[in-house]
Amino acid sequence: MRVHQICHNEIHATFTEAELARDYNTPEALRAHPRMQRFLSWVAKRPPTFHARSSGGRRKKR
Repeated sequence: MRVHQICHNEIHATFTEAELARDYNTPEALRAHPRMQRFLSWVAKRPPTFHARSSGGRRKKR
């Protein structure tokens, strides 16, 4: 699946690889997560060329 780089960065700042493989392996599952819903609402107001650093550190550290 192709996504904008800013979206890719946010996905990996939010979820671990294991969570992505197990629970969020479809676009629908990613969009259903509350944090991703907030991010998508925010980024939808930006131009397609917009890029910003992800804040990181949101996912659970093990």
